[in-house]
Amino acid sequence: MTNRLRVVAATPISEDLVAHVLSLEPRIDFVRDQTLLPSMRHPGDHAGDPAFTRTQEQQRAFEKLIDSAEALYGVPDEKPSELARTAQTNPTLRWVHTMPAGGGAQVRSAQLSDRDLKRIAFSTSAGVHAEPLAEFALFGLLAGAKTLPTLQHNQKQKLWPGRWTMPLIREQTILIIGLGSIGKATALKLKALGATVIGTSRRTDPVAGVDELVHPKDLARAVSRADGIVVTLPGTTTTEGLVSRSLLDRVKQGSTFVNVGRGTVVDEQALTEAIENGRIAYAALDVFAHEPLSPNSPLWSSPRVLISPHTAALNPAEDRLIAELFAQNAGRLLDGKELINRVNTVEFY
Repeated sequence: MTNRLRVVAATPISEDLVAHVLSLEPRIDFVRDQTLLPSMRHPGDHAGDPAFTRTQEQQRAFEKLIDSAEALYGVPDEKPSELARTAQTNPTLRWVHTMPAGGGAQVRSAQLSDRDLKRIAFSTSAGVHAEPLAEFALFGLLAGAKTLPTLQHNQKQKLWPGRWTMPLIREQTILIIGLGSIGKATALKLKALGATVIGTSRRTDPVAGVDELVHPKDLARAVSRADGIVVTLPGTTTTEGLVSRSLLDRVKQGSTFVNVGRGTVVDEQALTEAIENGRIAYAALDVFAHEPLSPNSPLWSSPRVLISPHTAALNPAEDRLIAELFAQNAGRLLDGKELINRVNTVEFY
């Protein structure tokens, strides 16, 4: 172990951001070959242009670089199979930083051996996406409270009906399922509007902006009191199907539902039925159980559903914030400190 860290770019990163990382942590040797990396079409495009291909010779050169790394900036080509390949091939690999907030899912999909999971540290970009997703959650809750479907329908039909009341967020109780970085950011924004905020957590430590903490086992009781529900949980074996049919049956009539976590957390068929029967009056969904969402899904045609193609987290600052988090973690690794956002390799979050 030395006082320097050999980092190889496994996913796209601009030269400006490489220079920024090195200015923040000069003990890094940042190795990259831009000819072997796809171009990014937009911020957060970590897999890069799908039209990009490598020749066999270029692929061998790319793998040779990857296999020389002590640390990887991203999962190679965002493919868990490539992570598995280099983990088996490269005995010097110490750390992989994943681009998504839910990068634990990539690690789980790689199906690494117990030995490799113990040898290699993994971290995610959780927190980088908290603010944009919190804003989207607030946007969805406001759209539900201010009867956006009715407004859009009347405008399209050029109708000027009688006036009607619109609920105030400050008079609503909002349940946030999951108080990670996204949930905490959402709570603060809701509290600024005067809402009563309930949050689920296994811990009892106070959380800023949250009026009441409930244990996940008491979720059924909590959903029956909520005017709005925001799901922020990652996709793990523990959270899969947590928002079940039986739970959705307990939801308060006419509530608003927002999902900015992972689609696998929610029973999508039961959610669709809850929207169709009016139990959920409005849903703003950024994530789905299977993506892209099937053209046959009835969610597409519902006027009371807002579909975002898993894009609510993207923002112009994302790549810079990930690079800065990476630089901070590189310093922590070199100094023998615990990594920020280290992946739990039992539940993979």
